[in-house]
Amino acid sequence: MEENIIMPVILCGGAGTRLWPISRESFPKQYLKIKPDDKRTLLQKTQERILSLENIVNPILICNEEHRFIAAEQMREINIQPYKILLEPFGRNTAPAIALAALKALEENNDPHLLVLSADHEIKNNENFLKVIKKGLDYSNQEKLVIFGIIPDSPETGFGYVESNRPFEIDKIEGIKIKRFIEKPSLQLAQKLITNKAFTWNSGMFLFKAKTILSELDKYVPEVLQSCKESIKKKYYDYDFQRLDKDSFKKCPDISIDYAVMEKTKKGYVLPLNAGWSDVGSWNSIWANSEKNEQGNLIHGKVVLNNTKDCFFKSDSRLLVGIGVDNLVVVETNDAVLIANKNDTETVKKIVKKMRKDKLIEVLKHKKIFRPWGYFVSIEEGLRWQIKKIEVKPGASLSLQMHQHRSEHWIVVKGIAKVEVNSQENILHENQSTYIPIGSKHRLSNAGNIELVLIEVQTGVYLGEDDIIRFDDKYGRA
Repeated sequence: MEENIIMPVILCGGAGTRLWPISRESFPKQYLKIKPDDKRTLLQKTQERILSLENIVNPILICNEEHRFIAAEQMREINIQPYKILLEPFGRNTAPAIALAALKALEENNDPHLLVLSADHEIKNNENFLKVIKKGLDYSNQEKLVIFGIIPDSPETGFGYVESNRPFEIDKIEGIKIKRFIEKPSLQLAQKLITNKAFTWNSGMFLFKAKTILSELDKYVPEVLQSCKESIKKKYYDYDFQRLDKDSFKKCPDISIDYAVMEKTKKGYVLPLNAGWSDVGSWNSIWANSEKNEQGNLIHGKVVLNNTKDCFFKSDSRLLVGIGVDNLVVVETNDAVLIANKNDTETVKKIVKKMRKDKLIEVLKHKKIFRPWGYFVSIEEGLRWQIKKIEVKPGASLSLQMHQHRSEHWIVVKGIAKVEVNSQENILHENQSTYIPIGSKHRLSNAGNIELVLIEVQTGVYLGEDDIIRFDDKYGRA
């Protein structure tokens, strides 16, 4: 493969808890369209904004197993075939993720530049962003480790800071040697730091050669590199994905690339970036970085406001009405509503942590659950019954499966279904239905060229999603 290529490494982990209730463990913020006028998800925008770079190749995506089909489908929607999709069995922070990407990149390439990006950032000025990346290649070619430092415009306490050896010049794109890192500071310290032009925010975006970062990982955290080598060596493929050996990866320390390498290396350089960057880290940051109406309100969905200003109202399903309120965030989904002072939305993460401790299902999953064949929505449920809407994409099929504790009724409301029950096949059209007894081997397929939509009624003593025995599956889940 051509030398001097740029291989994006897109880190797709993280739960995005600060954007609850739309961001949850089953579908975190990087896979969402955040702003009202967004046509792409954050992940898709991360990939598309770098496509014009010379010598850019398809990316390595690193995500957890639960999100693998979401990530693959979102890449397919923008006509990108990832070079690799690596599945972490559990999160181990950014140092192991980058080590894995570097090892994979070297399997078929000489020594590519790795452009490490988070999947959940926004960039307003893409032209400036690309200019800084191109300048970063000069330093990467000199075996330097480049971190992109965001020029701060406020005393943020939620970001880490990077100090360079000397102050940067806003109008000059120049890499400066890193002096030190400062973790999330107090407000008083942050107010002091932003007056010093040697400080930038730590963006979590990097650029370096694959061999260079592996050499530094081996120097400072050899145990990380060794665990990653073992987990890849014992790899196996699952559909379009590469799984890692769980036992080997479990030994890997949970450590960020900052702690592991960047705070210790002599090769670290910070390249100041002034491109309208945002980590989309809170509801307030979304409001601040979006276009609002004359009253300062950001509105998404079915919303009616009167005598209301500087608010963010987002409705997914129901009508929201606001009267005589200021500075609020109100976010409605079909199973939860968040109401918060706009200046206090950083606290959402703490509330989510408490709700997780209380084992509230609304923290973990949406009512709408995505699968490689489409999705289902939980409509209503009782002690021994549940109603779902199921949508299957054209040409897609659920696995050949069996349930030990429930029976199912399927009613087709749109499209054409092929139903297999104990080796017998039937074609169902709109307003036709079928019954799946407990213990029957069955499969549902979309036999038409439009979406198949059906209503499923489950009854039984246990209705959990883990009551599935798969015998055959086109998506490698059997």
